[in-house]
Amino acid sequence: MPAETPVPADHIARSIVFLRGQKVLLDTDLAALYDVPTKVLNQAVRRNLERFPADFMFRLTAEEVAILRSQTVTSSSWGGRRAAPHAFTEQGVAMLSSVLRSRKAVLVNVEIMRAFVKLRQILESDAGLLRKLEALERRYDAQFKVVFDAIRALMTPPSPARKRIGFGDAKDTGPPAGVTGPQP
Repeated sequence: MPAETPVPADHIARSIVFLRGQKVLLDTDLAALYDVPTKVLNQAVRRNLERFPADFMFRLTAEEVAILRSQTVTSSSWGGRRAAPHAFTEQGVAMLSSVLRSRKAVLVNVEIMRAFVKLRQILESDAGLLRKLEALERRYDAQFKVVFDAIRALMTPPSPARKRIGFGDAKDTGPPAGVTGPQP
């Protein structure tokens, strides 16, 4: 019988964000993964607050909410949440499995733990590679400087190209040739 996977791992990985130097999942994303309303998830957490110390879960500040909102282009001033979301660390997500007792919650938690482990392995392998490169660079100094610079350039992730917003070029400020009068 094939193993039941309730949520694709890449979906979980896209939901993990870095806040306060930690990898966390927001309550809204966790609720979606567990297929429960955010209100229900937060209610279960409130009933078991002693299980969620500050290093397991924290509430976002207004500034953090504004930053996340601008990055994800979400909710306007109308509607949305009244309270700032909770952020759950890896340990907090593990603790959620004892609070949310459904079969789906257990399966989703297993996948989330795997995603955290994989992310940690990727970050550690990049750090190890960088340490090895620096050791080689110290050893061979100027002989291979060009090679080391090229490898370092390949290791840095490309910055995403920003798409221009607006109409036409800045040079093109007037109406098209031959058009007069007010423009619609």
